[in-house]
Amino acid sequence: MDKIVVQGGSPLSGSIPIAGAKNACLALMPATLLSEEPLTLTNAPRLSDIRTMTTLLQSLGAEVSLMQDGKVLALSSHGADNPVADYEIVRKMRASNLVLGPLLARHGEAVVSLPGGCAIGARPMDIHVAAMEALGAKVDLRDGYLHASAPGGLKGAVVELRFASVGATENTVMAATLAKGTTVLKNAAREPEIVDLVRCLRAMGAQIEGEGTATITIQGVDRLHGATHKVVADRIELGTYMLAPAIAGGEVELLGGDLDLLGAFCEKLDEAGISVTPTAHGIKVARKNGRVSAVDVVTEIFPGFPTDLQAQMMALLCTADGVSVLEEKIFENRFMHAPELTRMGANIEVHGGTATVTGVPFLKGAPVMATDLRASVSLILAGLAAEGETVVNRVYHLDRGYERVEDKLRACGAKIERVSE
Repeated sequence: MDKIVVQGGSPLSGSIPIAGAKNACLALMPATLLSEEPLTLTNAPRLSDIRTMTTLLQSLGAEVSLMQDGKVLALSSHGADNPVADYEIVRKMRASNLVLGPLLARHGEAVVSLPGGCAIGARPMDIHVAAMEALGAKVDLRDGYLHASAPGGLKGAVVELRFASVGATENTVMAATLAKGTTVLKNAAREPEIVDLVRCLRAMGAQIEGEGTATITIQGVDRLHGATHKVVADRIELGTYMLAPAIAGGEVELLGGDLDLLGAFCEKLDEAGISVTPTAHGIKVARKNGRVSAVDVVTEIFPGFPTDLQAQMMALLCTADGVSVLEEKIFENRFMHAPELTRMGANIEVHGGTATVTGVPFLKGAPVMATDLRASVSLILAGLAAEGETVVNRVYHLDRGYERVEDKLRACGAKIERVSE
């Protein structure tokens, strides 16, 4: 099993290219199931989660080809006739549930295993099920699988999500594109990944309005056609690498970065004493002067502070001046990185959904263990600033969401390497 070894103490300098968004691409790929014509995705990230979704789509009968070293995905579902998403594939990744809506819309039938993914909370499927039922589907849970059917096709309806779930919004929007009549989706998620999916669906011939707001209106059409679509930049990778020079010192330019993707996050960086400046090619980040200042963070649905950047932000605040309070409001089990940061000398107290971080003068390198995707990279970031050597074990989580993280950081002067045992 691979591990990442980091020698701390090296300021960063250089540039890092930001890949296409994992979470956007994982929603865009199932959209191929809605059409018999080809869908081409450019700027695709090269990640293990993308490979898992590729395997799932292929198991459903779709064709997926990787071109230009994996940065372009050519998809075709003209022969996709299997409506069963098998447990052995779905258990590896939460986003596998995004085939539910497209399969129902295209075939009137879907059998989808309950999903897996990082152990950061329950993330139930009831919101997805309620949305599909509102569109006229009958859904039963049997033997760990959701059995959904709509023999007469889905029908447009008013669908109100009890929580602004990104996945449920994506599933509902995709399902409604081929439903009969008009669907009004209320309390929809507003994330950039939703906007990106709608842009792709619109390029395929869908009639959708309101993306990026809490109400999305979809007028069903008889069929969708093929399209070519560029995947939006990954705002979570962007935020992660913005924190690297903030933690390690130095100055880094993030190529392809867009400040509009991370408004609330950038506000907190400014409050902490981090300079974020737009450039002709992206964003430049550096500390304003000296040590970072403590800030309080509350994770919220978009456009609030992203839960997927909470662990990385905690790593930054471990050496800040003062006391920071981080409140996790999205997932109930997302402070598992705190004990590992404590092994490195951090002063963190966790009480339920709140973590209190008292800044220390410096962190010390130590062997630590990654518990989930974002925790993995938070430990690497902490290692950049720590005295001595940090060894991050169980980094298979890392490859689900970050494309060659050690190469990107090493190119900016970090002393980091991947070691295979």
